[in-house]
Amino acid sequence: MYSGFRHYNRGKAGSTANVNDPCDSWLNMEPHWILIENLIGGTYEMRLKHRRYLPQEPREIDESYDNRLARSVCPPYYQRLERMLAGMLTRKPVRLNDISDTIRENLFDVDLQGNDLNIWTYETARKMIRYGHVGVLVDAPAEANGRPYWVTYTPREILGWRTELIDGVQKFTQLRLLEKVIEPDGDYGEVQVEQVRVLTPGAFEIHRKNEDGDFTVYDEGTTTLNEIPFSVGYANRVNLMESRPPMEDIAELNLKYYQTQSDLYNQLHISAVPMLAFYGFPQSAEEVSAGPGEAIAFPAEGRAEYIESKGTSYDAQFKSLEKIESQINELGLAAVLGQKLSAETAEAKRIDRSQGDSTMQVVAQQTQDMIDNCLIFHAKYLSDNNSGSCFVNRDFLASRLEPQEIGSLRELFQTGVITQETLLKQLHEGEVLGDEFDVEEELEATQQANLIEMEQPQEEEDPNEQDESAEPEDVEELE
Repeated sequence: MYSGFRHYNRGKAGSTANVNDPCDSWLNMEPHWILIENLIGGTYEMRLKHRRYLPQEPREIDESYDNRLARSVCPPYYQRLERMLAGMLTRKPVRLNDISDTIRENLFDVDLQGNDLNIWTYETARKMIRYGHVGVLVDAPAEANGRPYWVTYTPREILGWRTELIDGVQKFTQLRLLEKVIEPDGDYGEVQVEQVRVLTPGAFEIHRKNEDGDFTVYDEGTTTLNEIPFSVGYANRVNLMESRPPMEDIAELNLKYYQTQSDLYNQLHISAVPMLAFYGFPQSAEEVSAGPGEAIAFPAEGRAEYIESKGTSYDAQFKSLEKIESQINELGLAAVLGQKLSAETAEAKRIDRSQGDSTMQVVAQQTQDMIDNCLIFHAKYLSDNNSGSCFVNRDFLASRLEPQEIGSLRELFQTGVITQETLLKQLHEGEVLGDEFDVEEELEATQQANLIEMEQPQEEEDPNEQDESAEPEDVEELE
């Protein structure tokens, strides 16, 4: 870990005296968040931390360091990777199964912030990748029949917890959640208020800071459910409610790139302009300058020449930057595939999506389980027995079928080698059919249509009815 962590070492909490004091596990995890949070803030945030991430050389004067800091740019490798991985997870919408119409409608604004389930999943996955785990509280307004909504908490906002083994299941008996609430201040202003929500089965307390700086009970009451409706998803679990950021090594490489690039570009800045060197001038001579319209009086043995760097010494630093960038890309790929991408697999059109040990496979499964638990809590608030389940995408890389592959599948179906169900599933997985296409519903509809066609009564022909298409027989005219 980098030396900047010493600035954040708060020691052990021991017995928590105040409601806003974080527990020991929180303190163990915090050093691993700092760099990542600052990288998310971009170049601006990294410059604010100045010497913590960009060391000042022993003989570098403050003015030179400040100038170098102002020229240094931190590339957003970690930011892009985090967004990319979360985007892969939600490349296909979350598929819901067997849920009631009421819950399905609620999920169009799942957090009461205007975000539907897919957008909420994207943002929650980003936080899970960033911190290592997240928790989701399914809450409901105090008024009667208030509709449930979901709130995501990062580990930084989960100050403490207690659990017990109840009926063979580990359940929360206490949670302390740090929240920031925006409230009106005067006619036009607003103020951010920090509060701690304490949850116990069937009850809650809201603690806010008073004028003396102490947290006291601001609000309290009972809850509808006799349990804490809180679900946790892990990307890199260490222990119960304790994890490590799975992309921490990439964050460290991003910092290394920032530092190396700063050193290199500073050297280029210094050596980019040739320096005019004078030889043979006495030390007592006045300052000599050179420029357009100026003349220089040389002593008998004096001379002048420009000194310019040939740039050969920078090749190693440029190669170092390329190597760091390559390592970042390789680790990012491993997060998806669970292994290094060899030359053989790079040439293949398909990458085996059955990898079970990749970070993204873990995130997908944990996100799915977390949403399923939230659906159960949501249904309990509504006294709804149809909580249903969900499926979170695991096809992280585009895999659309080629036209010739579609033709081969159609031929196999027509010859009876594969069933209609297999055909539809392959077309759906191959992104030929839309994300909303449901194979089971289509098969059921097709089967029903065939039954109707088979049961439709056919009109019986009347033997006495004359065929209109037949030629009329010659009839003798009656005189």
